[in-house]
Formats: sequence, C-alpha cells, structure tokens
Amino acid sequence: MNTLVTQLPALLGVLLGTLGTVLATTVADRGRWRRSQGVRWDERRLDAYAEFARVVKEIQAVSVRALADGPRGAYPAGADRDAALARLADADVRHTLAWEDVLLLGDAATVRAARTWRDAVWAVENLARGTAAGAGSLADLLHRANEGRDAFYLAARDSLGVRGGSVAQSNFLRQRLDAGR
Repeated sequence: MNTLVTQLPALLGVLLGTLGTVLATTVADRGRWRRSQGVRWDERRLDAYAEFARVVKEIQAVSVRALADGPRGAYPAGADRDAALARLADADVRHTLAWEDVLLLGDAATVRAARTWRDAVWAVENLARGTAAGAGSLADLLHRANEGRDAFYLAARDSLGVRGGSVAQSNFLRQRLDAGR
C-alpha cells in the first residue's frame, strides 16, 4: 500500500497529462475542421458569385448588341435579333440556376446587391426584347446596371474577405459611354 501512495502522484500526473493531451487535440481538431469548412464554403461562394456575374454580364452584353440593330441603335456591332433572343433565353436559364446558388450561399448584403444588379440588367434585356414600356434611355439603364454591378462586386468581395480597395467601373464606363455620344 505504501508503494501505491508513493506512486500516486506520478499516476495522477500521467492521467492529467493524458487528459490534457486529449483535450488539446480535440480543440485543435475542431479548429482545423472549422477552418477547412470555412475555406470550402468560401470556395463555393466564390464560384457561385463568379458564375452569377458571368451570366448577368452576358445577358447585358447580348441585350446591348441586340439593341444595336434596333430603333435606338447606339452601338455599331449589332447582332442578329433572332440569334440574340435565343442566346438570351439560354442565358436566362443559366441565370436562374446561378441565382439559386447565390441565394443558398450568399450573405444578405450580397443577395440584395445581386438582386439590384439583376433587376437593372433585366430592364436592359426587356428593352432589347421590346417589352420595356417607359424604361428610360439605354444610357440610363446601362448606368444603373453598371452601378449595380459595382455594388454586387463590393458586397461579394466583402463577403469573401477580399481586400485590395475598390474595383468600381461605373464611373469609367459612364465617361466612356458619354464620350461616345
């Protein structure tokens, strides 16, 4: 019994050391798992934002080209109207799918900004389709769409933790569009 009492502090030390190791390993593993999950969701969020941006920008570009041959033909490189409408229909399907990813993965500020940009581009698309009544001038609609894109990129970059300053393009594009008139 005397030997057990003399060895008891050593046994308690081993037991406490083992418990401490298990606890430290568990905490470290949880932290590592959380970080890996964060990276995983950030990658998916980036993909969702990028696909949404690509398809919305495509809708805007195709719409503007379709308008080049229309009655407000402000752009020289017109597109065949039937081909443009078919391409818009295809892009609308891809837009719907990309929108669902943004809704699923985006934070509230990014979803709001995406909706604003999408609505502004829809106005340009409706003008190209000939379904816009009193929508305003093409230049005004494009300014609104460009400002919406800037707000979306700002919110998306903030959501992803991307630093590096502003990437706003709307003022530059406004000057370029105004200079072309």
